[in-house]
Amino acid sequence: MRGFLERALARAGYEVISFANGREAYDCLQREPFSLLLTDIVMPQMDGIELARKATELDPDLKIMFITGFAAVTLNNETPKDARVLSKPFHLKDLVREVDLLLAA
Repeated sequence: MRGFLERALARAGYEVISFANGREAYDCLQREPFSLLLTDIVMPQMDGIELARKATELDPDLKIMFITGFAAVTLNNETPKDARVLSKPFHLKDLVREVDLLLAA
């Protein structure tokens, strides 16, 4: 799925860097700035909620979007307040539209 998301966003003109797990993403976020963190909530080594919390400690202005297959997931108080959630399944056009909207905000 990560590959499909990567290609859809790249075709829409975005520069995309992807990682196999939350730990790898966090390691990179410590070294370089990003405009958006698009993360699944359920991931190995570090879940998306923890990743988003740590990422916004590094950069409070970082935009956050979660994707999840668990529609009933309730985001807790540690989740950035302006984070968006896109529930699976979704069409890739919906993903690109939501990313466009979030980055324009």
